Amino acid sequence: MLVATTRLPSQTPGILFSGERGDRLEITDIAISIPPEANRKVGEVQWPKRLPADPSKEFATLRVTPVKDEVEARGWLDRHLPPSKRVLVFVHGFNNRYEDAVYRFAQIAHDSGADVAPILFTWPSRASIFDYNYDKESTNYSRDALEEMLGAIADDPEVGEITVMAHSMGSWVTVEALRQMAIRDGRVAPKIQNVILASPDLDVDVFGQQYRTLGANRPDFTLFVSRDDRALQLSRRISGNVDRLGQVDPTVEPYRTKFENAGISVIDLTALKGGDRLNHGKFAESPEVVQLIGTRLLAGQTITDSNVGLGDRIGAVALGTAQTVGGVATATVNAPIAVFDPQTRRNYNEHLRRVGRSFENTIVSTVPE
Repeated sequence: MLVATTRLPSQTPGILFSGERGDRLEITDIAISIPPEANRKVGEVQWPKRLPADPSKEFATLRVTPVKDEVEARGWLDRHLPPSKRVLVFVHGFNNRYEDAVYRFAQIAHDSGADVAPILFTWPSRASIFDYNYDKESTNYSRDALEEMLGAIADDPEVGEITVMAHSMGSWVTVEALRQMAIRDGRVAPKIQNVILASPDLDVDVFGQQYRTLGANRPDFTLFVSRDDRALQLSRRISGNVDRLGQVDPTVEPYRTKFENAGISVIDLTALKGGDRLNHGKFAESPEVVQLIGTRLLAGQTITDSNVGLGDRIGAVALGTAQTVGGVATATVNAPIAVFDPQTRRNYNEHLRRVGRSFENTIVSTVPE
């Protein structure tokens, strides 16, 4: 992967970058080895217990090469562009060390099976729950650099399409960078076609203003939300008790109508069990979700691009063998990912009605009309 950072280079041996702020964008070419499938589960990062790492059981860093300038960076990109010509830019969230961001993105890129050139943007985080405000200001510090980097990628004639995926507080710097681009250039670069915000730590009112500023020709937005996200619960309390975008219930007003009118797709992961106590990283830790990201969203398909939505596919798998009352009940339990878009809801409800009208009230209560 190519890693761009606004962090300050570390003086500690064995650590590339610290959590402090650097005075310029540093770019590095990094190669990560991931254990074979037999020795790991999708969604997991197997941290080395000691150095050197055991590549058969642990993530291992194979190569770290500084990239001197934009010419070398463009050369890396042109060499690593897949036939799809797609680029995935990932922006991490709050409380992340440099190596946390690198290994997590390596896991996401690998487990999703995405046919993309992977680029990580990592901003200065002190990796402490007590430094929330420092991290938040570091995203503001880094938004110019992210805007410039996205513009440089979009200017590469070999690049066909860019998806930006951001987690948690990284959503703030991502949307701010796109907003600045729209103000500066009159639009977001057309090659930036998809934006995925996972557990976005964004004030919902502020996001509404940012989204409008992006203009009519904005990218397609997909949100991953979870009402049991404890990290966002804390963020809400320290941010004036205004709802965080990643914690809203997309099936209730005013959010349902606002999302529909804006054309924003929302995937509700509340029913999924999280891999951490805060339920803040479900999008990367759930095998179902990370593979859906790769097979659907990063493959250039939006959720509402046809008469079959992502939720229908999940429901179809569970409902395909549902011939009895027990089968229908099991389908509801085994399809915990609810996708909020009008086409999916209509198709899913009709599917349930075909299975059995006598159970309509029970099942459809889990899917809004």
